[in-house]
Amino acid sequence: MYSAILFLPLIGFLIAGLFGRAIGAKACEYITSGFLILAALLSWIAFFGFWLGGSELQIVDLFRWIDAGDLKVSWAIRVDTLTAVMLIVVTTVSALVHVYSIGYMHHDPHRPRFFAYLSLFTFAMLSLVTADNLLQMFFGWEGVGLASYLLIGFWYQKPSANAAAIKAFVVNRVGDFGFALGIFGVFFLFDSIEFNTIFNDAPSFIQGHEEVMTFLGYHLDPHAAMTIVCLLLFMGAMGKSAQFLLHTWLPDAMEGPTPVSALIHAATMVTAGVFMVARLSPLMELSHTALTVIVFFGATTAFFAATVGLVQNDIKRVIAYSTCSQLGYMFVALGVGAYSIGIFHLFTHAFFKALLFLCAGSVIHAVSDEQDMRKMGGLRKHIPITYWTMMIGTLALTGVGIPFTHIGFAGFISKDAIIEAAFGGSMGEHANPMALYGFWLTVIAAALTSFYSWRLTFMTFHGKPRASVDVMKHVHESPLVMTVPLFVLSIGAVLAGMVFYGSFYGEGYDAFWNTGVTGAMPSMENSHVLHAMHEVPAWVKVSPFVMMVLGFLVAYQFYIRSPEMPKQLAERHSGLYQFLLNKWYFDELYDFIFVRPAQWLGRALWKKGDGTVIDGFGPNGVAARVQNVTSWVVRLQTGYLYHYAFAMLIGVALLITWSMFTGAGTGGGAH
Repeated sequence: MYSAILFLPLIGFLIAGLFGRAIGAKACEYITSGFLILAALLSWIAFFGFWLGGSELQIVDLFRWIDAGDLKVSWAIRVDTLTAVMLIVVTTVSALVHVYSIGYMHHDPHRPRFFAYLSLFTFAMLSLVTADNLLQMFFGWEGVGLASYLLIGFWYQKPSANAAAIKAFVVNRVGDFGFALGIFGVFFLFDSIEFNTIFNDAPSFIQGHEEVMTFLGYHLDPHAAMTIVCLLLFMGAMGKSAQFLLHTWLPDAMEGPTPVSALIHAATMVTAGVFMVARLSPLMELSHTALTVIVFFGATTAFFAATVGLVQNDIKRVIAYSTCSQLGYMFVALGVGAYSIGIFHLFTHAFFKALLFLCAGSVIHAVSDEQDMRKMGGLRKHIPITYWTMMIGTLALTGVGIPFTHIGFAGFISKDAIIEAAFGGSMGEHANPMALYGFWLTVIAAALTSFYSWRLTFMTFHGKPRASVDVMKHVHESPLVMTVPLFVLSIGAVLAGMVFYGSFYGEGYDAFWNTGVTGAMPSMENSHVLHAMHEVPAWVKVSPFVMMVLGFLVAYQFYIRSPEMPKQLAERHSGLYQFLLNKWYFDELYDFIFVRPAQWLGRALWKKGDGTVIDGFGPNGVAARVQNVTSWVVRLQTGYLYHYAFAMLIGVALLITWSMFTGAGTGGGAH
């Protein structure tokens, strides 16, 4: 069954990629979508096995991959609770995106290629989450990077799409360099990259005191070495999950088709970093410093991305910054040791964020490919299904629910749990120094999230229509093939939190996570944070709800009651508005620090180094000298007989003169 889940998308990719022209676009759509639906059904069967408590850790060996010295790597499928959760996230969202794309990409002439790329991405992501060793994980990691490059730049005729694809690829290479170094470090320390070996050896390794590693000239003991390795691994997660400083690629990636945004940048690829940190939690637990750094970057990202989302006008970019912000929440949970809660938010977020992206695609589809919210408005009655499903996604993202209960939309339960866990992480002897920083920034981000989410809804669906009369005439609801996935995701956005919270951090925690995972998740008895969550004050528990209401009221005042207020506020605080609109000027800063100097250096080496010096004194210089000499010699070859006779006489005269002066043939040597 697990082999089928992994390889069905690969088979779909090969059929659509190799035989797409022969079998036609329709066949490609149905084959790839059918395989993904089957994989999703099998994934849910596997998940329910763990959820109901009957399944245990399984490792399915497929084949020996590498055998070189101490490095012995098998390609194996590791299935435990963490894998089961990721399987349903990846396959469910991917299957729904495949089906949705049949309608959304209906007019595109290159549909076989598009569906082949989607299936390739899904196979790479499944390779990543089922990996039993770091090299296999890295294969999937780079595979999703390749597939995202192909999908972001799918409309290669658009220069902006090509630029965005290259940007995503290059920024991710920065993080991947750190990830690769981290893998080398793990192998250096443990002589293995297989998870079971690493997790078993790590606790005893950290108790040593001798020097174990040299890094950048520093001699490191086991604690310091573990911190360096964990930080390098987290650097990979920063790139893939678009965390602060390596986030710049994510908003630009909206240049790809909307289903791509839903699949890659909402539910699956960007969560690979979160999954990786959770999978390697036994290593992360051994470095308090690394966990502190993770909380700092997570909280900073949650706040930063939410501030930028406040003023964006492109409907997809608002949701993209929202994704960036929510990923920050997940890392805060991981950093304070609440791994299961971070994964829980990953799980619920996949449903409502994919729902929001696909609803945005439905809106764009309805208004003739317009993405600027300033040119929308008044669409509520024209596309009611899209409106109500987007409303469900908004309620889930902003965290609407009943405080002090587990009754509410998916985001209410998982996001509030992260905020409580962040506060709990600041309590007791094992407190994380950054936990309170994480708590306050995630609480503030909750208010900002509510504001920009309701701003999007109000600007798009309420008020007077701001689109042209011609566009409004053609506004229409999406076909059934696009709305059915919205209904399915809506069910997840409503119920995922209420149904599954007990297994992730409630009374069913130990039974759910006790699947033979060697230390990958601490038991509830050993989890300081999960205990501390029961002791957090009431004001902490209610704070995200208050912030959500506050964000809603401000958005309602700005965009329903007094639509002129935002413009007046932007004019009054133009500096701050421009700062946020330009995304804290990170693109300009990186352009100044990295891009321009690199271009200057490249141009200098090309023009001066290669052109002037190497070519000038090398092949081009030699060729030029030879040409000069030959052109001079050519001038002597005139073809006139008297010129040659004259040259011969000159030659004879020179020969006689030379003979006279050297005394050759005069016999003068006899005296």
